[in-house]
Amino acid sequence: MRVIEQILDLARWAPSGDNTQPWRFEILADDHVLIHGFDTRHDCVYDLEGHASQLAHGALLETLRIAATRHGLSAAWTRRAGTPDTHLLYDVRLQPDPTSKEDPLLAYLDKRSVQRRPMPGAPLTSAERTALESAAHPLKVRWFESRSERWSIARLNFANAKIRLTIREAYEVHKRVIEWGARFSEDRIPEAAVGVDPMTAKMMKWVMHSWPRVEFFNAWLAGTFAPRVQLDLIPGIACSAHACLIAPEPMATIEQRVIAGAAVQRFWLTCEQLGLQHQPEMTPLIFSHYTRSGLRFTTSDSALTSARTLSETLESMLGKADLDRAAWLCRVGRSRNAPGRSLRKSLQRLQPDSN
Repeated sequence: MRVIEQILDLARWAPSGDNTQPWRFEILADDHVLIHGFDTRHDCVYDLEGHASQLAHGALLETLRIAATRHGLSAAWTRRAGTPDTHLLYDVRLQPDPTSKEDPLLAYLDKRSVQRRPMPGAPLTSAERTALESAAHPLKVRWFESRSERWSIARLNFANAKIRLTIREAYEVHKRVIEWGARFSEDRIPEAAVGVDPMTAKMMKWVMHSWPRVEFFNAWLAGTFAPRVQLDLIPGIACSAHACLIAPEPMATIEQRVIAGAAVQRFWLTCEQLGLQHQPEMTPLIFSHYTRSGLRFTTSDSALTSARTLSETLESMLGKADLDRAAWLCRVGRSRNAPGRSLRKSLQRLQPDSN
């Protein structure tokens, strides 16, 4: 395997929403790869403007840069102008760098994962917070660590999850991205990594077979309650801290979102380096952004009303200035690895001409 292929074989472990892997690698030379960056706006309610995918592109580019240090190379990227937002092109060029040392985060590229289960344990130490804040640069980290602060975030996620689990637009996403009965998945989220107990998983699988079942369960049998308790409320309390990563200014450009995505990946990898687990909690930020932008993301009027109320709650917690610049919301804690995880498509499958 050529050096550039070895680098890309590590880069493909970058995180992406629901393990969609919205990229393809076109190797143009031994020192030049063209990354085709796509988004999921056409079928994902969480990515209607492509912003979530652009964060993932940034994580990919940062992962590639880290991987290149194993071979004494630097990796610099530029975005090709004039390409549509739905198919961005990034030229990445590798150059020998005699001053380069292997990045200490490299060892964690293929180990980093999502922990959706409770993470009870000790609070973060001052040294851990400092390391994570340094890794997130140029983003600023706002911590929510006290019991009352964790409870506030947990309640916010619990309420947002009701929107997530009752709108048709999100149902279509969830039905597609969960691989039931699996511990690992190359292109989806395996059941073992979802974060619910076996009985709730069986119920969710049966209910999600059709939208009429979802509507009936939600209307008459409190269908969202158990998943929200297990996926949002309990984990939101049972963690060391929640963190909101704040950009220096509102992210108005693709480049700003890509840079933010690179910082998020360094933060996440540093969690792994410190023996911490991490879970994104992006729904409140995404729905709040839609609400404040006037983007009608669902046909459900009641869900839109709830989203406006929850956006106001989030603004009261962060302040308007930080909410306008918020790039990432997550929780971290101390826990054993999850019983299942998302894997990745092979490098061969991530070539431009593959399906």
